[in-house]
Amino acid sequence: MKEFKYVITDPVGIHARPAGLLAKEAKNYKSTITFVKGEKSAKATSLMKLMGMGIVQGDEVTIRIEGEDEDTFFADIEKFVKETF
Repeated sequence: MKEFKYVITDPVGIHARPAGLLAKEAKNYKSTITFVKGEKSAKATSLMKLMGMGIVQGDEVTIRIEGEDEDTFFADIEKFVKETF
């Protein structure tokens, strides 16, 4: 398992458009990606659950990647998250 922390910089937080792009990107990998904020967590492929977490600008989230291609996924998704959120 690999993980990193990221503070959301998008003024609107995690909303439909970027969450949809994230879900689409996550489906290209075999590993699972999970966003964690406090006691809430959601897989990136679960669009409604991810948006339902209420992640807004300034929130720190932990992003966990686990699976057989986690090394590749980690590098790609870290870049994606920083450019998108």
